[in-house]
Amino acid sequence: MANHKSALKRIRSNFKKRLRNKFQHKTTRNAIRKLKECTSRKEADKQFSAVISMVDKLAKKNIIHANKAANLKSKLSKFVASL
Repeated sequence: MANHKSALKRIRSNFKKRLRNKFQHKTTRNAIRKLKECTSRKEADKQFSAVISMVDKLAKKNIIHANKAANLKSKLSKFVASL
């Protein structure tokens, strides 16, 4: 266990950040899954902009790598275009 006051605070703050990151990442993955289940172009277009925004935010906060975000966005845009 940590002996310094600052180390104890760091443990607490890391735990909160980890929970927040996990929640945001999981929410985005579920949104991507929902988008992939869409069958109509109109519905997919609505969800597409929201999902892209979520992915960009994850990349900006370094929850996912920027290249992974780019790959996800590319694959999703191809999917929406194919509907």
